[in-house]
Amino acid sequence: MRFDASDEQRQLGVTTRRFLESTVPVSGLRLLGEKNPAGFDRDWWRRAADLGWASLLVPETLGGSGAPGAGLASLADLAIVAEEYGRGVAPGPLLPASVAAWTLAQAEQSENVGAALDAIGAGEAVWAWVRGEGGDPWPQSPPSVRAVPAGNALSLTGTAGAVESGADADRLLVAVCLGDDVAHLAVPAELAGLERRRVSSLDLVRRHADLHFDGAVVPRTAVVIGVDRGRALLERQGHIANVVQCAEMVGAASRSFAMTLAYATERYSFGRPLASYQELKHRFADMKLWLEASEAAVEAAVAAVAADAPEAAARVSTAKLYVGRAAADVVQDCIQIHGGIGVTWEHDLHLYLRRVTTGRQLMGTPAEHTEHLASLLGL
Repeated sequence: MRFDASDEQRQLGVTTRRFLESTVPVSGLRLLGEKNPAGFDRDWWRRAADLGWASLLVPETLGGSGAPGAGLASLADLAIVAEEYGRGVAPGPLLPASVAAWTLAQAEQSENVGAALDAIGAGEAVWAWVRGEGGDPWPQSPPSVRAVPAGNALSLTGTAGAVESGADADRLLVAVCLGDDVAHLAVPAELAGLERRRVSSLDLVRRHADLHFDGAVVPRTAVVIGVDRGRALLERQGHIANVVQCAEMVGAASRSFAMTLAYATERYSFGRPLASYQELKHRFADMKLWLEASEAAVEAAVAAVAADAPEAAARVSTAKLYVGRAAADVVQDCIQIHGGIGVTWEHDLHLYLRRVTTGRQLMGTPAEHTEHLASLLGL
């Protein structure tokens, strides 16, 4: 939680945590992951969307729950929700819904765009954000799907890897290379020439899919953001997505730390609590330092992205490279302090390790963001 959070933001965090704990408790995630192919229940997502989560980046003037204007003033609120998501290793398409809704809010408003925003905000439609993984280093990589003009239509080819909710979405927001430029298309998920193949994931309730476009044809009216703004919005999408992801990882690591500190206080060894040993005190101090620094890195990235500041790209890459490493190290340390019980299926710590491990690998690894930051600094 931000040190300078307003009363409303603190209440948002409390409300989000209570809702997640009461509706999708950590104790039920294993069963949910086993029984539900999508990793979440549609009725539950509609209830979550009723709290305004899916439309925090959409201004009230367009029917969303965000602040007025076309900017990202509510990105800090979304980061608070994402942090609570991490604390509860919660299910649901928060990230793709947020990116899709924000992008549609930047489009020229029409009846179709308005209906799509309403459906996302109400949780009635699940959207997937299709950019793709597995190609060039992520921060600089172009979209992995290419669009070729074919009369009054566009023919789509290419494979987008590891698309969150890609196999379960109703609609797709697809970033495409159109010549040497970038455009963004809104297309139905059921489309001739599109194969959606679910892929396995470490995370028990977060689903990904590879989407293979083999000459799938869509009308030119599917373009919601044209080439005049396509590349700039692609960069902004990446910033938003990484901020949300980093906030989740901070939440997951913070919850793991709290669980481990409580365990070390209650667990006795040779007649004294584990937490009383000097070596463990040092480790806890190190982990607390890493968590505070991670929180600060995310806050700085949120502020820069929300203000569309020149240093936004550098702030985002700094957050991802630091949080991606620190969060995984914290959770790994927590497992070590727990000993053998920490690596069993019955213990919840491995759920947090799965979440942060998945997060650090997607949308640019820490190593890729380090290279990107170095290039931004001219090194």
